[in-house]
Amino acid sequence: MSQAEGDSQPSAAPSERSVSESVPTSTVRRKIAALEEKLQELEAGRMVKQRESNYFMSQGRAIRRMVSLFDSIEDLISENDRRYDVADDEDPEETIDQARLQMGYVILSNVLPWFHPKASDMEYEDYAQMLKKLRQGADSARGDDTSKLKSLVPDWVNREFKPNPPVDYEDKYSRGFVNDACGKLLCPTELDWNNPIVRAGIRDRADGYIVTEMSWPTFLYEKYTADQDKLEEGLFKSAILIQAFKSIFTSPSSAKDIDGEGDGANIIENNRRAKREFSGRKVKTHVAQIIKMHKVSPRSIAYVACQLRFALSAVTSWRSVDGDFDYVQFWRIIIDFFEKAPGRLAQCKVERLLAWWTRKVFGTSRRAELTDAAKSSMSVNALARQRAQEDDALFDSQ
Repeated sequence: MSQAEGDSQPSAAPSERSVSESVPTSTVRRKIAALEEKLQELEAGRMVKQRESNYFMSQGRAIRRMVSLFDSIEDLISENDRRYDVADDEDPEETIDQARLQMGYVILSNVLPWFHPKASDMEYEDYAQMLKKLRQGADSARGDDTSKLKSLVPDWVNREFKPNPPVDYEDKYSRGFVNDACGKLLCPTELDWNNPIVRAGIRDRADGYIVTEMSWPTFLYEKYTADQDKLEEGLFKSAILIQAFKSIFTSPSSAKDIDGEGDGANIIENNRRAKREFSGRKVKTHVAQIIKMHKVSPRSIAYVACQLRFALSAVTSWRSVDGDFDYVQFWRIIIDFFEKAPGRLAQCKVERLLAWWTRKVFGTSRRAELTDAAKSSMSVNALARQRAQEDDALFDSQ
């Protein structure tokens, strides 16, 4: 083909090129708008999921502290489901462990009243994700409390016992039975730490001096002394246990006020007043207020006792077993002391002890202890009833 013939090949008309190369503007705009709308929906859904995850983690922070330090949420739910699946006449007598788990589920439902209805309506994947976030929040809170007591306990022990050398704030290896002050607090009440033979026996883990969870440690007792003939007297009333409890549930500064019975700072009322006086300004709230805790419970005492025992020990990382001492069994023993009181007299003593604890921690306010019957007999409610009765009488006479 000649050059002239090649040059003479017809080319696409300008109008044809414009039609093939252009895209309708209206179509592009609709697609962009649709994509933007979809992106907004995805972003909104992601934010909702994130807020929900944060909420579950925040709510989960109460579980280890108030419900169960070692039992999983799944175990509590499984025990509750088992009871529904088994007919009353087919269910054998429950074990202590089953009763403890069921009580844990009841407490979980009280601490997180939204949990059961929400879990019942969720798809499995969402339900599993919720449990995961609750566990993360629970374990995170336990870790935070462990770190907090690690730094606070040395100060309390050094001030109270003035050991030489003092308890190190950072080095956990210098605590435990190698330290005379920590050893005294960890020592079983049936042994005399002041006896050098006892100290040597415990440190060498000699026969007759093995420390297990089957002995009440001295740090649980008022004035760190126990009467072997009256072991219940003073139990769970030690100063350092109260300090640890208040440090975790109210604030480290409130732990300085542990003297007297019921004459300490009214934590609940002070926080109400602070909110009124500083409305519009951010006021720091304590753990008990965040998790809506108004009275001291058996499981919160058991939780703090385990945390305090760990803080006094030489173990550097959280674990359920420390040598011959089993923390899981220790926690259960404390729970059973409160929840499995053997008879009315023992139950009355437990109730008095818990009331004493509530006054110690939350001050003189006892509003949360008022029963409906007590409230109904108060003059404000009595006047309301009288006015209603007068109105009813007038209506009947017409």
